[in-house]
Amino acid sequence: MSYKNDIHVYIIGAGFAGQMIADDFRKKKIFGRVTAFLDDDSALIGTQIDGIPVYGPINMASILKHGTYDEAVIAMPSAPTERIREVYHILSEAGFSKIKILPSVSQIVEGKAHLVQAREINPQDLLGRTPITISLKETLSYLRGKRVLVTGAGGSIGSELARQLLSGGAERLYLFGHGENSIYNIDKELRILQSEGVGEKATIVPVIGDLKNADYLNWLLPQMHIDVIFHCAAYKHVPLMEENPVAVIENNVYGTRNLLKAALDSNVKRFVLISTDKAVEPVSVYGVSKMLCEKLVLSTAKKAKNNQSFMFVRFGNVLGSRGSILPLFMEQIKTGGPVTVTDPEMKRYFMTIPEACSLVLKTGGVGKNGFSYLLDMGEPIRIVDIAEQIIKFSGFEPHKDIEIKFIGTRKGERLDEPLWTPEENPQETEYPKILQLKSIEYEENKLQDLLQILKPVCFCEPTNFDLFRNKEYLLNKLTELIPSYNGAING
Repeated sequence: MSYKNDIHVYIIGAGFAGQMIADDFRKKKIFGRVTAFLDDDSALIGTQIDGIPVYGPINMASILKHGTYDEAVIAMPSAPTERIREVYHILSEAGFSKIKILPSVSQIVEGKAHLVQAREINPQDLLGRTPITISLKETLSYLRGKRVLVTGAGGSIGSELARQLLSGGAERLYLFGHGENSIYNIDKELRILQSEGVGEKATIVPVIGDLKNADYLNWLLPQMHIDVIFHCAAYKHVPLMEENPVAVIENNVYGTRNLLKAALDSNVKRFVLISTDKAVEPVSVYGVSKMLCEKLVLSTAKKAKNNQSFMFVRFGNVLGSRGSILPLFMEQIKTGGPVTVTDPEMKRYFMTIPEACSLVLKTGGVGKNGFSYLLDMGEPIRIVDIAEQIIKFSGFEPHKDIEIKFIGTRKGERLDEPLWTPEENPQETEYPKILQLKSIEYEENKLQDLLQILKPVCFCEPTNFDLFRNKEYLLNKLTELIPSYNGAING
């Protein structure tokens, strides 16, 4: 946090969250001084709360007398996205040097908000629909006293799952990843959150490992006595994976197979695979890999014991994930543009990372063995519309101050990403925004034969040495075996 004693802080919202933030400021005087609340409630305007005046309505922020470096904290966790967007523009025009925001009400467990949870507002807070409100305390009750493993815990989805899991009462939270820096960062962040009173006192255990190492997983999972696995780890950048197809099949497909086998053998109670719309009739190697991961989960579910459940949850793009368009656009705007968009008609389904993770955690508790689930993503959004909104968020005029340049689709991309195949026929469940798909399995022999065909490309076999890392062979085989895919290398 960057607050100093001479900085005046205005808290937007005088409700429970705003009052708790003000209390945090009082306890941590080095962070600055709360000058006033701003609120629209006529019953509060003109009163004081613990000696702090309540001004209002919020749209009067532009006429407040404040200094050049004064800051605002939006403490309105129940407000819809549209209102947050309005408030941000009011504060931005008023000239606040920094605008922070608390997470949504679904992230604030039992009415407890903490200053450490506030972060600088960014475009994902202003884009898309209003996230559904989910009671984390209730949702995570199935994890109380359990040992939970998150693979890819340093990534965008994995790290947010870990933050939310702090509130679940788990006995241990294992943060599994291949990259030491990302695991170090989320481990440090969670410990800071705990020290500031966020969540419960789960024991946090960082684990550096490689899913491609089957022997390691077969040893590790029984040692840790894992109850629940959220499998987020994957290579996922589509154009990069088109250039490295062997790596994505080796890591995503065989890594997932290794983890599933170890989970089955060590009696893991619940296994939730994070999947993607790119697995639907895949046209990229990444999409093929995730489609095969879905099939592996369904295959494993048929071998599960009575107390085990294996399932997958599929959804589209999440706003703000590493390597996604939002941070890319922000970087391009910082350098003066142009902002690059593939095609004027390219559309994607979007959801915020916190909402997607809340729904994944919910599904993990209510989902059944061998079932396939899909998050309701709402309506697709044109990428160019998002680009224009982010340019405006940054204080510029699209097509005038910052150019938008259309560069054409890249290999493995398509203009629209379907969320399901016609055969999967999504149906509503009793849980809002969670849909159930008809599980479409591969015949077991077909799946195992396909894995045997691809195996010598990923793993060196003396009898098939000429196939090891053979990109041409891999792409031709995938084209032959996956009807929707056509990445064959001709000639």
